Amino acid sequence: MKKELHANLSVRIFTDQKCFGPGVAQLLRYVDELHSLRAAALAMSMAYSKAWTVIHNAEAGLGFKLLSSVTGGKNGGGAMLTDEARQMISAYEEYCAKLHAFGDKLFEETFAFYNDIPKQEVHKKEGSHE
Repeated sequence: MKKELHANLSVRIFTDQKCFGPGVAQLLRYVDELHSLRAAALAMSMAYSKAWTVIHNAEAGLGFKLLSSVTGGKNGGGAMLTDEARQMISAYEEYCAKLHAFGDKLFEETFAFYNDIPKQEVHKKEGSHE
């Protein structure tokens, strides 16, 4: 069995606290698509209270609103992304794409030796914690 060596990069953005990352970005994308934080949370199998907390913490860390809400009314209300939220998603996606492209190239260069090493099956002893 050939084992493929790979890296998994994940980007989180901080101020004095973690405020933006893959989870927040995905939640915002769902809100944009579904026009509802509750529906976005459901799409991610997340409790509405957890989604609200994620957005609230991100807004507190960033210092600006990510969502504008419309309550009640004929259509039952909903949520929309602010212009700043759209800017954050766009910048985050651009940054991640560039970082992954650079990371892939750097990984290939740095770990090029791996494929030249003869592999052998190594069994871990039961009960071993190595």
